Amino acid sequence: MASGAFTFLDPGPLVDDDLELLLVVCVPGDGWRGWAPSYRFAMRRTGTALTMGEIGLRVGHTERLERYAGHIGYHVEPPYRGHRYAARSVRLLLPLARAHGLDPLWITCNPDNWASRRTCELAGGLLVEIVHVPPDDEIALRGEPLKCRYRFDLA
Repeated sequence: MASGAFTFLDPGPLVDDDLELLLVVCVPGDGWRGWAPSYRFAMRRTGTALTMGEIGLRVGHTERLERYAGHIGYHVEPPYRGHRYAARSVRLLLPLARAHGLDPLWITCNPDNWASRRTCELAGGLLVEIVHVPPDDEIALRGEPLKCRYRFDLA
């Protein structure tokens, strides 16, 4: 999808009890680099400026995105881990992903990242397979040769 044809949507309020996602930036896609348009959110404690992590939604249907990079990426700061903020944040983003026609939605993670694997399961993902990343891909070049692929059916 060309970045000029892409329209970012208003995600509306994204709140789950003590967790809210605050839209930080919308990043246009870059077809030359193979980057999809994306939303980036801060994970915040509801009603405060305390940022506990971040989550992003990439919108597109490329093989690289669906097999290796994933539609959603997240990070929770160490002091806030163990509260399921990442899984809750993924669930908060699913309606926005559905509105962009991402069905299925894919999240990938490293096979030895047990916390991320558990996050995918708690959020409703199904492990489909573990794939080899092409050795010349930037993901493999940074030391991540394998990816678990979790499928989320949004229909």
